[in-house]
Amino acid sequence: METPALHTRRSVLALALTAPLLVAPAAHALAQPPSAQWTSAPYTYTVQKPHNLALSSRYKFEGGVHTMWVYDYDEPHTAGSPTDPRTEMRFNQEYSSGQRAWEGEIYVPSGVSGPTVVQILRGSRPDGTRATDVMLNVANVDGGSLRKDSNQVIATGIYNKWFKIRVEHTAVAGGKGTVKVYYNGALKLTHPDEGPATRYFKNGVYHHGSGRAEARFRNITYWRQ
Repeated sequence: METPALHTRRSVLALALTAPLLVAPAAHALAQPPSAQWTSAPYTYTVQKPHNLALSSRYKFEGGVHTMWVYDYDEPHTAGSPTDPRTEMRFNQEYSSGQRAWEGEIYVPSGVSGPTVVQILRGSRPDGTRATDVMLNVANVDGGSLRKDSNQVIATGIYNKWFKIRVEHTAVAGGKGTVKVYYNGALKLTHPDEGPATRYFKNGVYHHGSGRAEARFRNITYWRQ
């Protein structure tokens, strides 16, 4: 079971003593992973939230469920940042090669539109390359649509129910690797990553839309191979 503990928050752009570091042991697997070679591993994370607000105003952890929300008018996670508002769990485990996977169950209330709920962020990367290897976004169409970026549909009818997402990444040092996305155990997407980088997983609501964005997460597991 995940146990939050007070510590520091490390943002993508800067270090700031603003939010607690949360520590989680390896979670129980939701199901057998696609390959028996995958092993669940402990992980730590920090919660990024609007820099001028208390953590409790945009995040709670109750009954094994992480609930995160943000509004389109909220401040970014660091003062002066040009990025969109967010409340996200930022995994502290960074990697540039090897196989990693994020797995968890997600619940999105009806009407939520615009946020990224899971992503692989490329924190250290060559100039001019994309900041993410994958972004899973929610749109308010077809009963809630989960998409890669804004156009590639992974699933519809996602509102008001728990669904399982698994994002696998095979990273290649100095080259291009592969990202796979599973929805409720079914492989929905395979695509190349953006090339060499040091990256990490994130989940929560990184809001590109309007109004309130909320998502809930449970049974999060971090896998290595």
